[in-house]
Amino acid sequence: MSFLSDNVIPGNHGKVFGTDAKSSVDLNKMRKAILEIEGIKCFLFDIEKHPLEFTVHTTKVVEIEAIQNVVKKLGFHAIPKGLFQL
Repeated sequence: MSFLSDNVIPGNHGKVFGTDAKSSVDLNKMRKAILEIEGIKCFLFDIEKHPLEFTVHTTKVVEIEAIQNVVKKLGFHAIPKGLFQL
């Protein structure tokens, strides 16, 4: 793997993840848990997509695995989408 595919890089692009969480209660738990990770600045859901997607923006480099582990503890998956488009 590479630095770009293993980390969320600070900036305007963020990183998009797909998830299997569906209820608003689960989504709020996920949002709260991810925002507690050091360096996470913003967390946005895209409920128009199926499966549901969320975007994470950071203030510093954050490992994708750290985000996946937090979501996994809640019983869901966070699958990173492709690299950002220029």
